Amino acid sequence: MKKWVVAIAVAGLGLSLAACGTSKDKATNSKSSGDKSSKVITVASQTTPMTDVVKLAAKVAKADGWDIKLVQVTDNVAYNDMVSSGEADASFAEHKPYMMKYNKEKQAKLVAIQPIYNAKVGFYSKDYKAIDKIPDGSKVAIPNDPSNQGRALAILAEQNLITLTAGVGTNGTIKDVTANPKHLEWLQVDLLNLSEAYSEPGVALVYNYPTYIAKLGLKPSDALFLEKKIDDRFAIQVVAREDNEQSDKIKALKKAMTSQTVRDFLEKEHSATLIPAF
Repeated sequence: MKKWVVAIAVAGLGLSLAACGTSKDKATNSKSSGDKSSKVITVASQTTPMTDVVKLAAKVAKADGWDIKLVQVTDNVAYNDMVSSGEADASFAEHKPYMMKYNKEKQAKLVAIQPIYNAKVGFYSKDYKAIDKIPDGSKVAIPNDPSNQGRALAILAEQNLITLTAGVGTNGTIKDVTANPKHLEWLQVDLLNLSEAYSEPGVALVYNYPTYIAKLGLKPSDALFLEKKIDDRFAIQVVAREDNEQSDKIKALKKAMTSQTVRDFLEKEHSATLIPAF
């Protein structure tokens, strides 16, 4: 069973009974309640800075009469489960290739609506300050899910540490490594646990996102090398469902998430770790 953390604030809940209420009063109250509910947009997200962006977008949306509610989850599956089941209107936690992987595995119909930012990803090393110093046979920690693994391998290929099957791009797996001159040993690790691999003995390189490596006090400028070519397919996206992608809720969410207020926040507060994608 997937676990997620949901913070629900309930305030001012009261029940008033009137002996002489009319049908008109009841109809008016019902309509009012329905209108209020229809202006609430529920967005599932996981961690900072994604959750920070959702909170900021909520302030922007208020001006147009929309109420964006953040539902914060604890893993990389719950937010998709919530959107797919209808418990959330949208999510903001993943890139399109990861979403497509979920769709394939769960026969879901999630849709990437709007890219918001590209994270500065790359490889970190606790022991080495230069690529040519990495010993033969070193361990390299890479993601175990195909979408992120392909990206990690493509970055290693950019640095000429490996060669991949021609044309595979960011879609490769370790089976597509055709040349490995340093005889690197692959440690395939869940994305959320890659930071722990950083301190493991014999691990020379660890792929990671700024959000996760930050727990070790590291940032992209500390990486041994970063991704050279930005691929917008890996931008962190607003994701919805096929059945609500054209709804007023999603249009309002997209407007708030791509506001100048959000862009200024990304550029001024997070320029060291990401690049706006809108």
